[in-house]
Amino acid sequence: MKIGFIGLGIMGKPMAKNLLKAGYDLTINDLNKEAVEEVVACGAANASNAEIGETCDVVLTMVPNSPQVKAVMLGEDGVAAHMRPGTLFVDMSSINPMASQEIAAELEKKGIDMLDAPVSGGEPKAIDGTLAFMVGGKQEVFDKAKPILEAMGSSVTLCGGIGAGNTTKLANQIIVACNIQALSEALTMAKKAGVDPELVFEAIKGGLAGSTVMNAKAPMMIEGNDKPGFKIDLHIKDLNNALDCAHSVGAPVPMTAAVQEVFQWLHNNDCGGDDHSSIIKYYKKLAGLETL
Repeated sequence: MKIGFIGLGIMGKPMAKNLLKAGYDLTINDLNKEAVEEVVACGAANASNAEIGETCDVVLTMVPNSPQVKAVMLGEDGVAAHMRPGTLFVDMSSINPMASQEIAAELEKKGIDMLDAPVSGGEPKAIDGTLAFMVGGKQEVFDKAKPILEAMGSSVTLCGGIGAGNTTKLANQIIVACNIQALSEALTMAKKAGVDPELVFEAIKGGLAGSTVMNAKAPMMIEGNDKPGFKIDLHIKDLNNALDCAHSVGAPVPMTAAVQEVFQWLHNNDCGGDDHSSIIKYYKKLAGLETL
C-alpha cells in the first residue's frame, strides 16, 4: 500500500515520521521545503500533489482549515482529479463538518472513499504516536484505514458518518478551550491571594479538577512557556467552526463564545502564534501580574 501525505506542519511532520517508522511506503508534499527535506531524510519520497494522486492508494491531508483541504483536493489540478476510483482520502485536518460532507460528496462522484479523521493531543502526542483520532465515515472504509491511523495514534474511534469526526473534534476543542480558560482564572486568583500557583496545581491535579489539559498546560503557564504545541490562531479557527456548527444546529454555546473573545484579544495583541495556554497572558494583564 502506497500512502501520500500532504501537510507537514507542527503536527503533520511527526505524524509522517511515525508512518515511516511503522514501515509504510510514504510520499509527501508541503510548501515548507525544509520540512519536506527532513521527512525525506527519514525515508519518504517527495512528489507533487498530482503525482501523489496518481500513484497513491491512500491520500492523507493535515492542513489548517476547510479552504486548504478544498484547494488541495478539489482545486484546479487538485489531488482528486488524479486519484483512481477505489482509492481512499483521509482528511486529518480540523475543519467544519459541513465542509467534510461537501468534499465527500464530490469525491463520491469519482468513486473515491473518504474519512474525516481529525486528531487531538498536540505536538507531544503527535511525536510519540499517541494521538486520539475521531473519525467520520463508513464502517468498511474505517476498517481499511484504521491500521494506518493506529501507526500515529493510540485511540482511533469511529464516531458516525462523514462529518462526525469533525463534530467530535469541535466538541473536544470547546472542552479544551474552556478548561484552559478556567485554569488561567484559578491560577491567577491563587497568585493574587498570595498562594503559590505551582503548589495549587500539585494539590488539585489528583482530584476532581485534575485533567489532561491541566497536566499539560499548568506547567507551561507557571513557567511562562508559550512555545506552540497548538497555536492560539488555530484554536480560534476551531472555535469559529464550532460556533458556526452550533448556530446551524441550534445549540447554545455561550462559554465557547466567551473564550473565543479572549483568544481574539490575544490574537490582536500579537500572541496568535503562541501556545493556547498563553491565554494566561490575558488574565495576568487584567490582574497586573508579571509572572505567576
